[in-house]
Amino acid sequence: MSEFVVALTTCPKNVSTDLAHHLVKERVCACVNIVSSVTSIYHWKDEIVIDEESLLIMKTQASYKESLWEAIKKKHPYEVPEFVVLPIKWGSQDYLNWISASIEGSD
Repeated sequence: MSEFVVALTTCPKNVSTDLAHHLVKERVCACVNIVSSVTSIYHWKDEIVIDEESLLIMKTQASYKESLWEAIKKKHPYEVPEFVVLPIKWGSQDYLNWISASIEGSD
């Protein structure tokens, strides 16, 4: 199992910066990249919905994924927020060390 992960969530554009800031401030992830505009097409309550959203790309340690999910659920406006976690198979050691230091508060 990979020690580091990338997690993804989508959210309304108008809350993306506040949500990202909250997650970094809570130290459940080291960094959030905001892709400010993605078009999402999905089934919701027997309808096909087309939404303009932001995509948040979050980097953290695998051991923090549940804490990250809990922090997202507290602030996310959606009834069923997207949350998927992908392993980081390889990364520069300096960057991975920075992720650890940022989460643990010793950066």
